[in-house]
Amino acid sequence: MTGYALAVDVGGTKMEAALVAEDGMLLDGSRSRQATGREATVASLNAAVVAIVEHALAALPADADLVGAGVGSAGPIDRTVGAIMPVNMPLARGFGLEAAVRAAASAVLGRDVPTILGHDGGALALAESWLGATQGAGASLSIVVSTGVGGGFVADGAYIPGATGNAGHLGQVRREGGLTLEEIASGPASAAWAQQQGWTGATGEDLARDAAAGDAIARAAIERSARAVGEALADAATLVDLDVVAIGGGFSRVSADYIELVQQALTASAVHEYSRRTRVVRSGLGDEGPLIGAAALVLR
Repeated sequence: MTGYALAVDVGGTKMEAALVAEDGMLLDGSRSRQATGREATVASLNAAVVAIVEHALAALPADADLVGAGVGSAGPIDRTVGAIMPVNMPLARGFGLEAAVRAAASAVLGRDVPTILGHDGGALALAESWLGATQGAGASLSIVVSTGVGGGFVADGAYIPGATGNAGHLGQVRREGGLTLEEIASGPASAAWAQQQGWTGATGEDLARDAAAGDAIARAAIERSARAVGEALADAATLVDLDVVAIGGGFSRVSADYIELVQQALTASAVHEYSRRTRVVRSGLGDEGPLIGAAALVLR
């Protein structure tokens, strides 16, 4: 009998669910999404959970076993009570996401469905360790550089959640001028900095295009982002003693050499030999990574 996990991924613009098999493959026809957004409320999120869970479980084969549900969410979260306090969904602060997924799945199947909540950065890190770019690492960090910056740790194949499930919030560490890394290195922050220097574009995609065409300001914004990320990763590698860091997210693809720029900054900034040896690689998983990671909370 094939075992599946119900995987749920909750972010600031959408939530998704799918069934994921024991080998990490998504089951065709089980994936769906619902919008979230800054105006999301406890009621709207609960309705969205019910919709995507019912869609996913409708695809469960008759001869298959659902072993449990894994939930990865934008944070902060509180694993001790199963709730989320998402910065980008302020009206949903305190939403009992773990209980909502458990209730929706249990109602469909007519039995209790064990459910595990994790931070989305930690879930992604677990997915990378299982099937992606950090397989075999003794200690790894996986991060996303996109509209925000976040990540999670894995050691010896195990997710490291921290006391409340929030280990890996790299984007909120302080850097230059008291700004957070996210306020310096994310796509929107990089575009805003470039505009302050006289650049006339608007988005990370515009930065990529103009830098490739030789625009010095756009290129400087990309280098500034990569340098800040690399320096923050040097601190993380010094503190945690990392083998490898995997980087994904839309803004990490803003230039062909973004990963190399981050590696250069990490190596130049790290004080000790053990932290200088930390490798920076591109994420090995595509847009299925967050769902695979949520499932891995149950399957691994």
